[in-house]
This record gives sequence, C-alpha cells and structure tokens, in this order.
Amino acid sequence: MIGLEVHAQLMTESKLFSGDSTRFGAPPNTQVSPISLGHPGTLPVLNKKAIELALKAGLSCGSQIERRNYFARKNYFYPDLPKGYQISQHTAPICRGGSVRIRIAEGYKEVPLNRIHLEEDAGKSLHDLDPDYTGIDLNRAGVPLIEIVTEPCLESADEAYSFLAELRKILRYLEVCDGNMEEGSLRCDANISVRRRGETRLGTKVEIKNLNSLRHLKQALLYEGSRLTQLLEQGEPVVQQTRGFDASRGISFAMRNKEEEDDYRYFADPDIPPFIISDGLLERVRAELPELPEERVARYTREFSLPEYDARLLCSDKDGSDYFDRLCAATSHYKAAANWLLGPVRSWLHESGKTMLEFPVSPEVLAKLVDLADQGILNFSVASGRILPELIRQPQAEPFELAGSMNLVQTSDTQDISSWVDQVLAKMPEKVAEYRKGKKGLIGLFVGEVKRISRGKADPGLTNQLLREKLDQP
Repeated sequence: MIGLEVHAQLMTESKLFSGDSTRFGAPPNTQVSPISLGHPGTLPVLNKKAIELALKAGLSCGSQIERRNYFARKNYFYPDLPKGYQISQHTAPICRGGSVRIRIAEGYKEVPLNRIHLEEDAGKSLHDLDPDYTGIDLNRAGVPLIEIVTEPCLESADEAYSFLAELRKILRYLEVCDGNMEEGSLRCDANISVRRRGETRLGTKVEIKNLNSLRHLKQALLYEGSRLTQLLEQGEPVVQQTRGFDASRGISFAMRNKEEEDDYRYFADPDIPPFIISDGLLERVRAELPELPEERVARYTREFSLPEYDARLLCSDKDGSDYFDRLCAATSHYKAAANWLLGPVRSWLHESGKTMLEFPVSPEVLAKLVDLADQGILNFSVASGRILPELIRQPQAEPFELAGSMNLVQTSDTQDISSWVDQVLAKMPEKVAEYRKGKKGLIGLFVGEVKRISRGKADPGLTNQLLREKLDQP
C-alpha cells in the first residue's frame, strides 16, 4: 500500500513570508534576507498569491476549503533550515479531502487526497563541492510549497506513477507549479508498506524521500516493495524509517529512523495571525480556474472529432494544447492540424531539444501550411520535409509564396504528370511486365518514382489514375 506526499513549488515571484526572489539558478545564497535567514526579531508577512494558488489546486481536486487557517511551527533540525523550525500547516490545512482521477489498466481510479497544505521550503545541502565540508545554499529557504498528501490507497508502482504524472499535468494547467522535477520544483516522498493478503491492518511503513523524477519514483517503489516482501517472508521485522534512493544503483538505503508526529512539537506560530478565506476570494479564484486536461480531451473529441488517443497526446502538454487551440481557430482541418503537431512539429521539438513555447512558427502561419497540404496544393511530405524547415528559419514568410519560390507547388496538369509517368514506365520495363502479370502491389513503386522525378509536384491522385490507365493497356 502506497501513499504519496507531493511537494509542489508555487509559481510566485517571491517567497512565502518575505520578498526574496524565487528565481531558479541564481548563485548560492544571493536570494536571502534576514527573514529567510531566521534572524531574531524579524517578522514574516504572508504572500497572498501563494494562498490563491493553493486554493486553485484544492478547488480543481474537489477539496473542501478550510475558511479559517493558521500556520504552525514544525520543529526539527536540519543544517539548511536556519530558524530550526519550518512554518507549515498542521491541524488546519487549507484544503481537506478531494481526489485525483487516474487511468489504470482496468479503466479509471479515483485517488482520494487526505489534504493539501501550505508550507515553506528548506534550503539545500550540497555534498559534492568540497571533500571536507557540506555546502549550504539558502536560496530555496522560504520558497512557498503546497504539499499534496494522498491516502494510502495506491496499490502498485504503476498506479503511483500514473497519479504523479496526472497531478503534475493538472498543476501545470492551473499554472500553480511548473512541474520541473529536474529543478526540484516538484518532489515526491513515497510511503510504502506491505501486508499479507487478506489482512486489513496496514503494515509498518517506510518513507522514501525526495524522489525527483517519475522514473525514480517507480524504480524506488519496485525495489522497496520487493525488499519489504522479502523481510516479511523471512520473518524479519520491518523498521519504520526514512530512506533515500540511489538512482545509479537502483537501491534504497536507510537514512534515519522515522520521526513520530510528537517529535515535531507543533504549535501555532505566534508571529503569523490566522487568515480567513472570504467568499469573494473563493469565488474569484473559482472563476479563474482554467479548462483542465480531462475536460479538454472531452472537448477535442466532441468538437474536433479527434480520436481519444490523439486528444490525450495533445493534452499531455499544456503549451502544445494551447497552440493546438489557436491552430484550430485558424483552420477547419482539425485532424490534419493534430497530425502536424503530433508528427513533424513534435519531431522537430524532440530533435532540437526545444519546448512548444520555443517553436518559432505561429499557429496562424502553420494553419496556412496545413490548409495547403490538405487541399492538395502541396504534397504533405514536401510541405513537412522542405517547407516547414524553411518556415522555422523564416517564421514570417508566407507558406504559399515560399513554396512558389522553391518550385514546390503541386501540379494537376495532366500533360506534365503524363510525361513523368511515361518516363518512369519506360525506365522500368521489367516491373511493368510483372505488374501486368498480376503483381498489382508494384503500383506504389511507380507512384514513388513519379514523386521522385517530379520532386513532389505531381498530384498523387492523378498520378495513380494515369499510371493505372497506362499499365492496364494491352
């Protein structure tokens, strides 16, 4: 049985209780202040934007919103936690309950949430910069997080993977968290326990800390599930502990025995007054909620008649899906537009290492190219293989003018195509004889050869027609 604790960094420009920047990649300890360093006499001031983003997450998951909130001090020592305590929420999380719907092999599963609460992040310890010392970077100290806690209801590493992937997608659509696990803005702790079949009481759990990729989450759970099962089968005790995961070796390792809640000595933070969620704030945030991935998939299948498979691929990335919406506002060839995004455009992004936001061709210009190919004015392979790369280099160019200047506009001139067909048949007399003896599948070879010598300009439909007429002559 698996329960996840997902820490998502909120997309605010400043920290949860100070004006320090949250920008990633700054030199160590340059985004700090007396407040984030925990100097005596400093007073925290709550970031209102963080509250709004937490509400967005909770409303989208169907959580119950706690109207009267307060922060607590969670006391424990880490070298990268300057105050010696973390400001978090304890008995009054901003969001209670809710669920996230995931796809599993058998269909769908509702994963119930225990809570979503606000807290500040700690700093970062760096162990590989000096052989004798640990480096401390406090830029991240005080960065606003929400922690999304599931119930212990996930029953496999695959289900945990699906949950985290779906949650990450939702948070990106909401613009609550950028979901960049490589930069640490989305991290996951996994609690896992094993029990014998038929037992109802949960087994002793272990917690695997700071998993920073979907792949590592799955690998860690598979390893730990196997380790715990082996302990039980050998009659050995399971110790409740916190473990790390060594991705290079694919194994977990003990870090410390797990703290109990009493060890944290929670109490209400005396420096931060309670905050109240008003009706007005709640309704404004609710009105600003965007269309979520599952809603968008349903719209694509309903309005654009796309197969569900295509719709899900398009909606897997918010930026790509936003681009597709603009593309469909400029063309009525919706299936062709989807094919372009999932085919040539995605290939270019993969090969260039770019994101959809960095794709230089506007949806309005790409729509013109989609229309030219779908109307038969341009051959698709020519449009995608030669015109699109040129548009990427010249994003302001007009696709039809570009095709004309490159002499790539497809022709339906019967005389020209007939001449190309004659050349191909004259060059391949043995294949012509084989075709006439019944090997009809060779028609594709002839079409391809006409396409080659015409440099993609020959209309494929007319090419097919003329080839069959000439080949079927006695």
